[in-house]
Amino acid sequence: MSAARDIAVRVLERVETDGAYAAAALDAELDRNAELDPRDRALATELVYGVLRTRAALRRRIAAHAPRGIPDAFVLSVLLVAAYQLFFLDRVPARAAVNEAVALVDRKRARGVAGFTNAVLRKLAATGARLDVNAAMRETAPAWLLARLERTVGKAEAEALFGIGVPLSERHARLVSGASMPAWVERAEPGRSSPLARVLPGGDPEKLEGFAEGAFVVQEQGAQLVGLALGARPGERVLDACAGRGQKTSLLVERVGEGGHVWAADLHRKKLVALGRELVRLHLPSVRTAEVDWTRGTDAVPGNFDRVLVDAPCTGVGTLRRRPEIATRLAENDPPRLGELATGILRGAALRARSGGRVVFAVCSVLPEEAEAVVERVSDLLEPAPFDAPEIEKLAPPSATAFRLLPLEHGTDGYFVASFVRR
Repeated sequence: MSAARDIAVRVLERVETDGAYAAAALDAELDRNAELDPRDRALATELVYGVLRTRAALRRRIAAHAPRGIPDAFVLSVLLVAAYQLFFLDRVPARAAVNEAVALVDRKRARGVAGFTNAVLRKLAATGARLDVNAAMRETAPAWLLARLERTVGKAEAEALFGIGVPLSERHARLVSGASMPAWVERAEPGRSSPLARVLPGGDPEKLEGFAEGAFVVQEQGAQLVGLALGARPGERVLDACAGRGQKTSLLVERVGEGGHVWAADLHRKKLVALGRELVRLHLPSVRTAEVDWTRGTDAVPGNFDRVLVDAPCTGVGTLRRRPEIATRLAENDPPRLGELATGILRGAALRARSGGRVVFAVCSVLPEEAEAVVERVSDLLEPAPFDAPEIEKLAPPSATAFRLLPLEHGTDGYFVASFVRR
């Protein structure tokens, strides 16, 4: 248990001080502790995400016994992990949670700090209080953000986006066409919404049979549907304008086949390098890449593409179940600000489509400022058009030119997806 706690503290301290994403920081720590028992790996994961999802509720109760505040991020992380154990975990005795936390601080800080930690945690433990996890998550969710989400998608879906009342989202694989499928795929449940998705078993997916051989891509099923929504056909010229590390790019390469051509662009060169490595792993043809800032215009990417996919940067509120730390970093002016950024990116990338060519815009957000507002601002360049992709038929009416993906309705992260033709 102490190993799981130590890992959780290190991850939470990085999230607090470096602005790290919890998932990447946790994966790095678990990789460095490959010998860790599966139960301890699971506990470390629960502690990290449990603390992040209930952080404000925990901090309020800690602050009641620390009126001068806690400026030390390490000590705060230790207190948060111990408080989570005290308030939520039956299998961790209160005395053990307190003693292990104090011992950890005693090794890393002066004796007086360990005494402070001991005093705070013993006062919390003495109350014998327990917290309802869903109530604590509601208390932690920023009120302005929860209210905006409720107005947009309703109370149930808004709470589900935060993970309130629902488990952490399952991890999914996207099966690669033509690859030899490993045995575990036969036993895996299909995804609810993407025809290419299978639910991954627990543990490190990169250690599963078939990963090294390129049989599957680790990809959330909503992200799979965004790629499918473009409707890429064999032989077409396709641009993935915000390609990142290439999960959607690889799907587009599969779809256009040997006679097609795919370009991948991104603002960050490191992501394009990772994209190239991913295509090698998947035994797929390489693509042309370009380091691009679409808001400034560029001649690095040609025009006349048949289809353009723009999966634009956004607040990421559709991923709050998996990235709860995002909520603490957002301000009320971020959705409109990022909606303006997405508009510039969409406009710049759409100019690379041929007249009459297809453009699909997507964000992992459901907020109107990043969705319908963007659609309105590009109406001079792009005409809304029904989707040209059979995989979308079950998700939206035939005449729909935009739709949202939601956790309760579709089993995915939250997305807004819109379809256009270039005027």
